[in-house]
Amino acid sequence: MWKGLAHIVIRYRLPLMLLIVVTTAFMGYMARNLELSYSYVETVPRNDPDMRYYKNFRSQFGEDGNLLAIGVKDSSIYQVRNFNKFKDFSNKIAEIEGVKDVISIPLLQNLVKDTEEKKFTLEPVFKTIPSNQDTLDSLVKEAEKIRFFSDQILNKENGATLILIFLNKEVVNTSERHQLITSLQALGDEFTNDTQIQIHYAGLPFFRTIMSIKIREELNIFLILSVAITALFLLLFFRSWDAVLFPLIIIGIMVVWSLGTLALMGYQITVLTGLIPPIIVIIGIPNSIYLLNKYHQEYSSHGNKMLALSYIIRKIGVVTFLTNFTTAVGFLVLAATNISILKEFGVVAGINILATFFVSIIIIPSVFSYLPAPNSRRLKHLKFKMLNVTLHRLDLLVHRHKYSIFVVALGAVAVSLIGLSELRAISFLVDDIPKRSKVQKDLEFFERNFTGVLPLEIVVDTKKPKGVTRLQTLQKAGELQDYLAEQEYVSQPISIINFIKASRQAFYNGNPAYYELPNNRDRGFISRYLQGSKANIIPTENQSGDTLGPDNEYSFLSNFVDSTGQKMRISLKIANLSSDKLQDLVQNKIIPKSQEVFADSEIEATITGITPLFIKGNRFLINNLLMSMLLAFCIIAIIMGLLFGNIRMIFISLIPNIIPLLMTAGLMGFLGITLKPSTAIIFSIVFGISVDDSIHFLAKYRQEMKLCKFFVPVAISKSIRETGASMIYTSVVLFAGFIIFAGSSFGGTAYLGILTSITLLIAMLTNLTVLPALLMAFDHGRYYKDNKEGKASEFIPLIEHYDDFYQEDEDEEIDLEQISKKEIKSQPVDVEKNGGKPEV
Repeated sequence: MWKGLAHIVIRYRLPLMLLIVVTTAFMGYMARNLELSYSYVETVPRNDPDMRYYKNFRSQFGEDGNLLAIGVKDSSIYQVRNFNKFKDFSNKIAEIEGVKDVISIPLLQNLVKDTEEKKFTLEPVFKTIPSNQDTLDSLVKEAEKIRFFSDQILNKENGATLILIFLNKEVVNTSERHQLITSLQALGDEFTNDTQIQIHYAGLPFFRTIMSIKIREELNIFLILSVAITALFLLLFFRSWDAVLFPLIIIGIMVVWSLGTLALMGYQITVLTGLIPPIIVIIGIPNSIYLLNKYHQEYSSHGNKMLALSYIIRKIGVVTFLTNFTTAVGFLVLAATNISILKEFGVVAGINILATFFVSIIIIPSVFSYLPAPNSRRLKHLKFKMLNVTLHRLDLLVHRHKYSIFVVALGAVAVSLIGLSELRAISFLVDDIPKRSKVQKDLEFFERNFTGVLPLEIVVDTKKPKGVTRLQTLQKAGELQDYLAEQEYVSQPISIINFIKASRQAFYNGNPAYYELPNNRDRGFISRYLQGSKANIIPTENQSGDTLGPDNEYSFLSNFVDSTGQKMRISLKIANLSSDKLQDLVQNKIIPKSQEVFADSEIEATITGITPLFIKGNRFLINNLLMSMLLAFCIIAIIMGLLFGNIRMIFISLIPNIIPLLMTAGLMGFLGITLKPSTAIIFSIVFGISVDDSIHFLAKYRQEMKLCKFFVPVAISKSIRETGASMIYTSVVLFAGFIIFAGSSFGGTAYLGILTSITLLIAMLTNLTVLPALLMAFDHGRYYKDNKEGKASEFIPLIEHYDDFYQEDEDEEIDLEQISKKEIKSQPVDVEKNGGKPEV
């Protein structure tokens, strides 16, 4: 097969390269339509009960993730001039396209009793901004008495205040959100320049927009850095611009293909798919390194360029394919998850990693067949003194201290298991934000002054139509709401109860002392005023109340009571809690209290919203990633089993690649790096990459075993010296490539880069020490021993159980007629070796 592939590539190299050019042009054309994702990433399966409940909640009550908040804490905001600017700022925000509603102190509406019409009406507190400071101070104090709103937007202890901005749902998950945030920040800068008052931003739409902008910026930066670093190391290794330019062309082609694949499949650029181009750059380069290194070794051996190019396909084509396949498996197993963002990332990355093999195996031999043969300067890296010394010492270490290697490896595993026991799966809704960034400081401002701005929702289901209108139900829900307001990390809840309390306060001429639920004495009077306002939800003794219609004067109340009056919504804003603290709040406080409050009734209280769903999604994501790693492990073990046909060889080949994973997990535990999606994804990816070294080493070991008459020590030495160079080269490139992610502004991406780089270096060391040491200990070559019957029995070396690894004899003469006799014989010969006589 590989002999035939070599003939096809060399003979039809020009048409094949033209096909690649045409395909690249097509992929580039498709990639022009690629867009950033602005939608909420659903990590919980759509058929999950909590996800279905949340979707039903949104259809009944509207979006819970459409709130933006602007915070101010400056006493000068209450000066006449600045307060007037603050009102203008609020009005301008309301005029931005996509803004549904704005609530702030200057725009505050007061619920007022109209005794003539027997109804409640809304009147602005600040009809005009007074020019007199005393009058303004008096109106601000009146605003503070409106507890329905003031508890939500005003911190009475320090004067900090909020502007709450509600966005249209059509804007929240589209690219229009970016323009809205840009316009909002421009108005904010204008306000700050006019008043010298600093403002702070928060809210899920804001956080998501900032993250999407960062994704775009980092995609470009990491792509440029990965290419630059790769080019630098290729130049250092091969000392040839040819060996730099054409590998870079290959990865450039694959970047275009990966973006085109995203577009063809209808995917968008997310926080994960945005990493695919730089990952393709990093992972694609080892193909070129192995092929070029083998090309130089073959040419140095016999001095015939075309024969050397043909041999790199025949001798390491299958090995390179297997290494690409196992790497792709590490990504493709993510498609087995039930999470769209992981599926997209795994499928696109896996497909293009496999495609990288075919592009590399075509372009490298084809292009270099047209270029001059490598001269002695370009072959100098084969005699790199420092590298040869390093490989020599590793060789001695394996032969003389194999049991010491085992002891060190076992010690490292034991220590890693201790660290692994400290590893915790903790995540945040707003995660990976740099600690010193303005976004993080703004988030801390809201948590310090207003508890937080992240949504948490509770749905109280009375199980009966118009059940919400029962006073007893409202009193029980009010008890739960009062309990929630006392909890740490939870802001003042808001529900229909707040409106009813405000109605009673308005009935008693705005006296804040009456901000309570109606009692048996006054509920009939208040109900008549609500009837006049078309907002009757308080029952009299003889009626159960009317539901809220779409023509209601207070239509915003439909966001808190469903159309049948059976369910009511209690909306909370909480701090950016870790998953364990949120779990404690929900499971140990909210749920037990709700069960206690509604114990003697059929009423149920259910927690929902983006925040708890996101935390559940992260747990689901981590579990899926770990299952994907196990799946990758099983698939790669099966591949090893098919290659070696021996159980012991499967374990020998996998152990050196499991140790780095355990050490990384232990390191995470000791350093307090939590397990979350961005760090859990490391293990399946790294395992697929690190096993490549094992395959390359064992392939060479098998070849040398035949040449050395199955004498294991010599085969080990030759394998270390020949494949060791390529393993070190590729590991250095991979380390340098992944370490650039450490500069990411997203904490998870930074950890991805750091931990992946460290793991790959450890994997290189274990594959150059532990793997050959295991072979030295358990593979004894071919020998004979008398059995119990006194007859000689032949013991076959472990590695010999996979004779089908190559389908043809490595020393078989290539059919030069199928390539071109003239082309091969005309190649110049390097005679600087073997006493001036080339080997042919």
